[in-house]
Amino acid sequence: MAIDEGRATHRVPAVLRAPVEARTWREFLYLLLSLPMSVLAFSYAITMVCLGAGLLITFIGVPVLAAALLGARALGAAERARARGLLRVEIAEPEPVRPPKGRKGPLAWTGALLKSGTSWRHLLYCVVHMPWAITAFVVSLTMWAVSWALFLYPAYMWMYPTYWGQPGMQVYGDADGTALYLDNPFEIGATCAVGLVLVLITPWIIRGLAFGDRMLVLGLLGPSRLAARVWELEEDRGVVVDTAAADLRRIERDLHDGAQARLVALAMDLGLAKEKLEEDPEAAAKMVDEAHGEVKLALQELRDLARGIHPAILTDRGLGPALSALAARCTVPVRVEVDLTSRPAPAIEGIAYFTVSELLQNISKHSGARAARVDAWRSGNRVMLQVWDDGRGGASTESGSGLAGLAERLGSVDGLLVVDSPVGGPTTVTAELPWRG
Repeated sequence: MAIDEGRATHRVPAVLRAPVEARTWREFLYLLLSLPMSVLAFSYAITMVCLGAGLLITFIGVPVLAAALLGARALGAAERARARGLLRVEIAEPEPVRPPKGRKGPLAWTGALLKSGTSWRHLLYCVVHMPWAITAFVVSLTMWAVSWALFLYPAYMWMYPTYWGQPGMQVYGDADGTALYLDNPFEIGATCAVGLVLVLITPWIIRGLAFGDRMLVLGLLGPSRLAARVWELEEDRGVVVDTAAADLRRIERDLHDGAQARLVALAMDLGLAKEKLEEDPEAAAKMVDEAHGEVKLALQELRDLARGIHPAILTDRGLGPALSALAARCTVPVRVEVDLTSRPAPAIEGIAYFTVSELLQNISKHSGARAARVDAWRSGNRVMLQVWDDGRGGASTESGSGLAGLAERLGSVDGLLVVDSPVGGPTTVTAELPWRG
């Protein structure tokens, strides 16, 4: 029932819904509150900047300017919270003030504040927001009051003759006593109609004014593009470091539990065979034969481990043959199509290889598929990979899954992973990587 009611409300045209929608009232409240907030911020910014500039002849002016920037950042935090609550703006916190490495104390923080472009943008917001806030306040409040006053005129016009001794709302009057009142049915109806038009128009004016505030908040109070990019690279670097550490732990575990343990057992078996060589040559020969089998297994484990670090076929022949080799080892029949006329950067090639490797492993272990396909091609400056299977589906990149870790690894090099896997299948995983060749 709730779904049907929601659909019914959306059948009403947006122009008729706008005057009573919660969004309109929230944005109208935001514009009304902007005036006192902007007056407070403007007064603070101008006072502190003028005071600090006047005192620059002494050392006191420097900390005063730093205090002005610090206060502007605090006001900016309040404005971001107000914008999130009333305008529903998703805005990230700006980069914090960070003194240079190895430097601490008040002087270091003061210098960091004065060098922070984000802090100066907050101060600029405090100055430029006030004229816009005054304009938005006056326009929105006037339009709101006039539109509803005209639209509801028939409901309260009785008050004019009852309390004020005039037949209706006066729209014209001069010193000679000539006056024009809205008192006949036609004028009352026309007034109501004009009010209705204004009531329907006013929400869109309010939303336009609120859009201007959104742009100011996003442009001046959010993180800069450069800072956001730096943060993204720092997070990506952390992912790369964690991934490399996990790979090293995996290699160490595989060596310790696999080839190393097998070689230790092999050394013990050969020692025993050496002792029995003179006493029981046949038993020694049998032990040597078993040790020979162990050597083959150890060599195979070392080859698999080396292939997991970086396969020789990828280095020697490129991505196409390497993906074909991966497909040949998959338990599900896989068709491979690679359309690459040249080779991307070695690091990108390696990530592409291990991406397909992990996806094919997932198909073998979890999908229950009967067929799969791997496609690789170049699109502009990007390497595109697509792995499809006709399995049971239901795969996702939610936190904790193997695909989530794979998406993080691709994101560390500006890559992208998209999973389309409805329950019941089929599953299509598309990976995109930079070429950088």
